[in-house]
Amino acid sequence: MTDQDPYADFTIRLKLLVSKHPDLITTTLSNIFTMRLIGNKTHGDLAEIAIAEFINQYMYDFRSIHVGKDLYRAKSQEEDIKIINEITKAEFPVSLKAYGDGPLQLSTDKTFRMFPRLEQEGDGVAGQAKVQAVLNDPAFAEFRNINVLPLIYDEKNQRCSILVFDYNRAVSDTVRISREEGKRGRKHPVYRFYNSSDEYICEVRYGDAAANALQRGLWTHTKNGLNYFDSITDGWIDYSHNLVLVKLFSHALVSSEAGHKSALEKVKEDIVKLKQQSGLK
Repeated sequence: MTDQDPYADFTIRLKLLVSKHPDLITTTLSNIFTMRLIGNKTHGDLAEIAIAEFINQYMYDFRSIHVGKDLYRAKSQEEDIKIINEITKAEFPVSLKAYGDGPLQLSTDKTFRMFPRLEQEGDGVAGQAKVQAVLNDPAFAEFRNINVLPLIYDEKNQRCSILVFDYNRAVSDTVRISREEGKRGRKHPVYRFYNSSDEYICEVRYGDAAANALQRGLWTHTKNGLNYFDSITDGWIDYSHNLVLVKLFSHALVSSEAGHKSALEKVKEDIVKLKQQSGLK
């Protein structure tokens, strides 16, 4: 990604905000991962609206819109939120991923093109020139155009991080792509990408139309491919569960809209106070 890339500019600005006001992101991430107490998958959906609101409240040069699940089938790109740079007017989609510290899906490869293209190479391809020829194929046209913002958590140690995968570096560093059999009960083989030091970068999983869309596509591993990530939070940050938030949700679900409006006003007052304490307003 270049400096002119709107998403790259956004992540740079987000990293700067987080470095200056770590308490704001720590509070937000703590609230997001507290949602795992309600359900193992609940935090993922709520992370989308939480990060969208974080941008709207604390990043004054940006505006964010939650796309919502109702538009999923009509989406031309993988996106959960749309971000608008209020200065340049550039708009770009972002896909939020809330994953544990380990395997991370970067793209679902909706058109089923990456894996079949790699299958044409048999057991794989070696040599930077040959590898680059494959990765310049139209099947990989979207490889560099995926704006994924992963929220990674280590639940055992109650710590989390926001990571950004460097697609351009991953492409330029790949010198070998190897077909390897699935491990740990996975039925289908994968194509793994390696650099000149034989270090793991990422992988493409089974891409047939019959494959499970939740498993298909481009993946990496936040531990094994750490050199290809930039941490927005500058490494791990500790988070804690907000049990009051769980109680607030439970009460809100059995209270009226009038009660919600009253509570919302109090929450808005608290956000203003947080901004003042951080020197943002």
